[in-house]
Amino acid sequence: MRHRNNKKQRRSQPATDKAVYGHGTENIQWPRPMNRRRFLQSLSRTALVLPFSDVLMMATPPWRRALLAGAQQAPQSSSSAERSYDTKPMPPPPGPHSPIEGTPLGLQFVDVATQSGLNTKTIYGGEGKNKYLLETTGCGVAFYDYDEDGWIDIFLVNGWRLEGFAKEQEPTCHLFKNNRDGTFTDVTAKAGLAHSGWGQGCCVGDYDNDGHDDLFVSYYGQNVLFHNNGDGTFTDVTKKAGLFQPKERWNSGCAFLDYDRNGHLDLFVANYIDFDLKTAPTPESGPCTYKSILVACGPPGLPGGKNILYHNNGDGTFTDVSEKAGMWNTIGNYALSVAVADLDNDGWPDIYVANDSTAATLYQNQKDGTFKDIAIEAGAAFSPDGKPQAGMGVSIGDYNRDGNLDIVKTNFAGDTDSLYTNLGDGTFEDHTYLSGLGINTRYLGWGVGFFDMDNDGWLDLFMSNGHVYPEVSGSKTEAPYAEHKYLYRNLRNGRFEEVTDKGGPGITAAVAARGCAFGDYDNDGDLDIVINCVNALPQLLRCDSEWKRNWIKIKAIGTKSNRTGIGARVKVLAKTQADSQQPLLQIDEVRSGGSYYSQNDLRLHFGLDQAKIVDLVEIRWPSGQIDTFRNLDVNKLYILEEGSKTPRAEVLTGVRKR
Repeated sequence: MRHRNNKKQRRSQPATDKAVYGHGTENIQWPRPMNRRRFLQSLSRTALVLPFSDVLMMATPPWRRALLAGAQQAPQSSSSAERSYDTKPMPPPPGPHSPIEGTPLGLQFVDVATQSGLNTKTIYGGEGKNKYLLETTGCGVAFYDYDEDGWIDIFLVNGWRLEGFAKEQEPTCHLFKNNRDGTFTDVTAKAGLAHSGWGQGCCVGDYDNDGHDDLFVSYYGQNVLFHNNGDGTFTDVTKKAGLFQPKERWNSGCAFLDYDRNGHLDLFVANYIDFDLKTAPTPESGPCTYKSILVACGPPGLPGGKNILYHNNGDGTFTDVSEKAGMWNTIGNYALSVAVADLDNDGWPDIYVANDSTAATLYQNQKDGTFKDIAIEAGAAFSPDGKPQAGMGVSIGDYNRDGNLDIVKTNFAGDTDSLYTNLGDGTFEDHTYLSGLGINTRYLGWGVGFFDMDNDGWLDLFMSNGHVYPEVSGSKTEAPYAEHKYLYRNLRNGRFEEVTDKGGPGITAAVAARGCAFGDYDNDGDLDIVINCVNALPQLLRCDSEWKRNWIKIKAIGTKSNRTGIGARVKVLAKTQADSQQPLLQIDEVRSGGSYYSQNDLRLHFGLDQAKIVDLVEIRWPSGQIDTFRNLDVNKLYILEEGSKTPRAEVLTGVRKR
């Protein structure tokens, strides 16, 4: 009897802790940030009202649960298989005013893809209607200086269609060489990168430490590792490197990382669904619907894929250590994008994975070759009210300049995106609503990035959007298939202001966007964006800024550490205002992968506003080496080689805008 009464009492309690703010206008309830202790308490309350069989099932690894469900259950009904969210948008609670809120943006993004020579359409799935979920995910993109001439080039992953293509008509990935004048030339065939298939993501890193950054491309089917030969060409070394997979897998996001800090880059490859076209359900078989529209089935009701971790053997080959390293012991699955960073400040890289329709995964590095999923107890797994979300893309950066790396994640239509603020003790608080990101729930986000668009030293936010189902184009009530982006300005007080309508035609133009990457392709000192779209031309958003603000770029070259410097943490101190009493602290890490299936420019960019000199640049290498440089000039690229006492400075001569 006591248990029954307890259940009644607990059910009567609100499902979410909420704070009421009333300032003479109206009372609005905002979810409080998700605190680890509060969440675990709510989880224990929830467990008390679950059937014991469900509790046991929760303890079963998710990939095993999915297999059991697939073997024991009939196809799910449309209601149980549907991805549908109905989160209400809310403004942030009243807080401190920012003097820059509502002021002119001072820049705009202009799509210059066509005039720059990016003239190849990305093919991915059917146009207007999709039979399988495989046709919906789209592709990533890389800003990647493959020829090491100091000008970042563009690599676009390409896809496929169910009906296939005639010989010599197959779509391939594309490599566009930067001509250093604002235009690009397609050098795909010459470079040896004309590979076809259901392309997904891409990531860059010098896996064999020969001084040339290599390229990895994930596929539904077989992944490909392209070795950079250093002469503008690549060689497919997938089998030679031990990365050939014995069966077809739906590989998704990827990232190179040195998880054991031995100086050799390892490789993490996320996996989405254990998917077979021969047995996959069709929309009619469920039926599978979204808002009463027949759509491709999944991922709910389909078995999840298992993430892969490859250990670099130091001889040009890799060994699959996934199970041994704890990759399969996660709460969530249906993995899409991945970002790597030292999230708990212990000097070891951790892995954050955006999962579709389930809890996100945070693999904490245990420093012994294994990882542990701590996403739930760390407070970075769910929505503010403790619900799983359909995560797509992920980016990492210190948006509030407290010296800790925060996480932003894009989610499905009808839901907010997620902002997890790092508390500095290995835990996070959900600041989605407090930061102002809770005002948008209509569009479906994919690519995402923390980036300093106006060089004021504070990280802003960009999100590329596009619906997953082309069938919604015929709906008068649902969000469209092609969608505009979101652009948020950092107000320097823990909050963001949406400035989408001020961001220029490149931001407001509607496209079916997927992966996006950030980098300064024209070397003019501000950050540009490249976007891969579904069944459309890519976009190249050039940043045209009126600001006369300073900046610094850092390129890391490891010696004891991996040659690309992946995992190196860079700290920059500079007085960004003339009347500053203390210098502004900025940190970032060199990383492979991120956003949605994409790769950013490996040169780190730091806006400096009015700083005339950089007081300090400190770089902590994966090897443990710490190098310090003081009183550096602004508006230069510094090439920092591990162990060197003197940085090599380069003045970048940017392209004059046409």
